[in-house]
Amino acid sequence: MSKSNPNKIIKVLVVDDSAFVRKVLTNILSKSPFIEVVGTAKDGEEALEKVEELNPDVVTLDLIMPRLDGIGFLKEQMKRKPIPVVIVSIASETGDLAIEALNLGAVDIVQKPTALASEKIYDIANELIEKVKNASIIPLEKIEKVIKNPLSKLEIKKEIKRTKVDIVVMGISTGGPQALRYLIPKFPKDFPVPIAIVIHMPIGYTEIFAEKLNEISELEVKEAEDGDILEGGKVYIAPAGKHMLFERKDDKVFIKLDLKPLDTLHRPSADVLFKSAGEIFGERVLGVIMTGMGNDGVLGVEVIKSKGGTIFTESEETCIIYGMPRAVEERRLSDKSIPLYNMAEEIINFVLEGGNNENSSY
Repeated sequence: MSKSNPNKIIKVLVVDDSAFVRKVLTNILSKSPFIEVVGTAKDGEEALEKVEELNPDVVTLDLIMPRLDGIGFLKEQMKRKPIPVVIVSIASETGDLAIEALNLGAVDIVQKPTALASEKIYDIANELIEKVKNASIIPLEKIEKVIKNPLSKLEIKKEIKRTKVDIVVMGISTGGPQALRYLIPKFPKDFPVPIAIVIHMPIGYTEIFAEKLNEISELEVKEAEDGDILEGGKVYIAPAGKHMLFERKDDKVFIKLDLKPLDTLHRPSADVLFKSAGEIFGERVLGVIMTGMGNDGVLGVEVIKSKGGTIFTESEETCIIYGMPRAVEERRLSDKSIPLYNMAEEIINFVLEGGNNENSSY
């Protein structure tokens, strides 16, 4: 990924049909010395004109608007010229639309408070500023690749007698919804071990995301629930706001959801998931760290490695943001760096002890 200029001022266009919200978001973003709000728009039509006129680095986008809504704006703008877009919306009103927006190339979501006319909207200030900064350093060609990624799947062309691991755990953040939408549908329904995923999304979106991913996948994808029994052929996505851990009882392993630990930057945290996986499954864990800002997962990776487990990282080539994998690579904890388009095949081959080379759908 290209390095960002730390002194560059990020030009932002704020798009929302509420004059109050436009004013508040402008005030929030203007508090950062690295951000300049160069304009606002009240709907998608005006936003298209303002993008052409002002050439912003990032757009913050409401989804429900008159004339041309957020989805309509994204479809047209991404055809004209891809641009980093951060969705600012209310999950209860626009959950399905937000997931569609991510599929169309939006890079992140900020959960807008439901009580817009109160001071609560200022609670999103730090998150909004951080996500706009992150969005501004994403290379545009990577946004284009996300939009154009085809859905395809692999097959397991051998009898499954044994597996090398008992679980695959994944940690992923910015660019994660798009990457998982490409990755998970590649797995065949007879993939023999469970996949547990921590993705950094706002509260209210992980259940909808799991449902949408389930619709296009052969594996069963669900938002994890406390007490779920881990089973092969299923994908468990940690609910936003809760950590996902494991608990062994007799010959079964259960999912445990918990607010603790409270001192993590993210909840759910990849560190918590990976640590628990290492403690419960020992060397029979494959951990996968994928696109995302920051270093969530490094401490958990250390635990898995100490138990004899294996770690894959997504290569810089395909990461929307090469932060989390870089942190693992720099500590020399990754066993293999893999581009997204090869990740499913590499995971399948490793889990099945290297015997699936007939598969080649890439």
